[in-house]
Amino acid sequence: MSRDGFPAERIDTSRPHPARIYDYLLGGKNHYPVDQQAGEALAAKAPEVWASVQANRAFLQRAVRYVVGAGVRQILDIGTGLPTSPNVHETAYEVAPDVRVAYVDNDPIVKAHADALLSHSGMTSIVLADLRDPRTIVDHPDVRQIIDFDEPVALFLVAILHFITDAEEPERIVATLRDALPAGSFLVLSHATGDFADRSEAQAVYNDATATMNLRSHAEIERFFDGFDLVEPGLVQVPFWRPETTSARSKEIGFYGGVARKTG
Repeated sequence: MSRDGFPAERIDTSRPHPARIYDYLLGGKNHYPVDQQAGEALAAKAPEVWASVQANRAFLQRAVRYVVGAGVRQILDIGTGLPTSPNVHETAYEVAPDVRVAYVDNDPIVKAHADALLSHSGMTSIVLADLRDPRTIVDHPDVRQIIDFDEPVALFLVAILHFITDAEEPERIVATLRDALPAGSFLVLSHATGDFADRSEAQAVYNDATATMNLRSHAEIERFFDGFDLVEPGLVQVPFWRPETTSARSKEIGFYGGVARKTG
């Protein structure tokens, strides 16, 4: 049993895991053959997935620089996935060296890799917890050690909510997290969509994974920002959120992304 209460047998390498599929698509090395096979099956159904995960990663990095540039010095990154450099804290430190980052993921393998890589300076932590139980995340002592919920926090939900089914009430989950944040906090969110193409076959690749893929429309994703004010340019395809460069293929990217501020 780990110190977080998760038994070792919870590490399932027989089925693809979204974090490890994502790692494969990003060109990482922390995955298993079953994850590679799922990634290749996904790419066969939706070839733009390679560009999509890179565009989503670039959005994440731009959003980190934006919120830190806006003065936020605490980041709560839920569904962080396997460490891929530059990580959130590395990107944040380029702007301000005093940023504190609490990472959260429900995969013990993610936690093991992050534990080995993160500094023990007290500026970062990795917590094993599940987004489906948001109150446990907010109350977790290792999160509280890093995050002061009396001061503005940037909450990152990047490429994670599409693994939450409607029955698991994603809007309630986000609302619980939102209510824990003080005014001046930010929500950074990206989410897969089928608005630009029929992705039912690609979506089916996740049917045998440890979490299913739940594509949502622009209107459905925008509701996650209730209680926040979207900053310009609003909720858009990730390559078009304050881009440094864009390509001709950007319109094919099946991810929306947005950043919003809590004002009250």
